[in-house]
Amino acid sequence: MLDVAAFDATTAEELRARGSLKWTRFPQALGLWVAEMDLPLAPPVAQALHRAVDMPFIGYLSAEAKAAAREACAAWYARATGWSPDPARIHLMTDVLHSLDLLLGQVLPAGTETVVVTPAYMPFLYRPRVLERPFVTAPARRDEDGTYRVDLDALDGALRGGGRLLVLCNPWNPVGRVLTEVELREVAAVVEANDALVFADEIHAPLVYDGVGHVPYASLSDATAAHSVTATAASKAWNLAGLKCSALVATHDDVHERLLDLAPVLSDDPGTLGVVAMAAAYDDGEPFLRETLAYLDKNRAALADALARELPSARHTPPEGTYLAWVDLRGVRTGSGEELPEDLVTFFRERAGVALQDGAACGAPGFVRLNIALPQPILLDAVRAMAAAVAAA
Repeated sequence: MLDVAAFDATTAEELRARGSLKWTRFPQALGLWVAEMDLPLAPPVAQALHRAVDMPFIGYLSAEAKAAAREACAAWYARATGWSPDPARIHLMTDVLHSLDLLLGQVLPAGTETVVVTPAYMPFLYRPRVLERPFVTAPARRDEDGTYRVDLDALDGALRGGGRLLVLCNPWNPVGRVLTEVELREVAAVVEANDALVFADEIHAPLVYDGVGHVPYASLSDATAAHSVTATAASKAWNLAGLKCSALVATHDDVHERLLDLAPVLSDDPGTLGVVAMAAAYDDGEPFLRETLAYLDKNRAALADALARELPSARHTPPEGTYLAWVDLRGVRTGSGEELPEDLVTFFRERAGVALQDGAACGAPGFVRLNIALPQPILLDAVRAMAAAVAAA
């Protein structure tokens, strides 16, 4: 059971003492930049890890442990979404980005052009370039109320122009949207018309709020399953990023066969403890996940209230999923009536002592992404500090 009072009493100094990148990269600032949670580890996951260490089960990864993790992942999807992927099609990886790198570097033909819908998770915009693979962006539409939608015309243009691999992040980091079935079917129609492949990043799938349901892209039809792969993990919802274990569900036949061919020469299996933790999270972590979502929902509301009170000219639409808030600061003016500086993250880190993620790195200058998965008092302190820095500038 999550002890909310104890968690809310956690100080920034105590979080820094844990030693994670989120709190040590900028030790003088509050850590709201990295997408990991500060909540406690789910008890079933902690118990599974303790059992593995006490045995000890820390050697090379066994076939039985891999099978248990694949089956746990498939079973969770079936319970949570109604989609029942074949465990035999689930390939264990270290993380979602490794799956994308593998596709671009060794699975798909050289020269495959990637299409990225922006605003986007930052690495999706630089990973293809680092791998010397072509890519193009398809900017999303933003409604008057701040709701983002995939621009189907922009997507169609990018695919007609040579794009072959669509990176589709849903739930959508950084903007917090959870695409509806209708929206996904519209995207699928464009993809099918252009004979493209979808890389569905669903790592945030368990993190959707009441009234919103996650629909796996591959679950829409036999056709969407056939032209997609799904990258997912327990790492966001149960905070296991450092254990390095994810799953790539290769419903695309050619990708599945290519991954089987590559298996003997791939030397970067996930770690044994990561596989143990993933299986425990999917099998036994749902009660703690519900408590986590309840806490995040309160922080979601608290942030909206705090922004309206402290930074009323900021525009913010509460996320439908994820624990990431996307805030438009383009209309905010300093106490002297000036626009905020272009480098928002340096401004807030140095003037407010708050570390944020720069929207420009996501393809949206003037925005910031901030993490709400931390003690609520610290979240509110961060907003107050940001408002004070703006007023003093």
